Amino acid sequence: MTLKQQRVDVTDRVIGKMKNGEMELLLDRMPIGKMKLSDHMQVELDHHFQVEQQKIYQHVTKTEIPDAKHAD
Repeated sequence: MTLKQQRVDVTDRVIGKMKNGEMELLLDRMPIGKMKLSDHMQVELDHHFQVEQQKIYQHVTKTEIPDAKHAD
């Protein structure tokens, strides 16, 4: 029996999470690296999202009914 090293494309399984001003890269919930973010990097997001001070915000519309009761 021989063991052979192979390279597997896992690109579609890697996710990123913002952590301490960096993008932490994870594969199956295990950290595999990070990307340092700077003021010179450009981020393109859907129009419902915004980046501000190294945080990502989602714009949502909520219905608020003041003084609503459970029985209403």
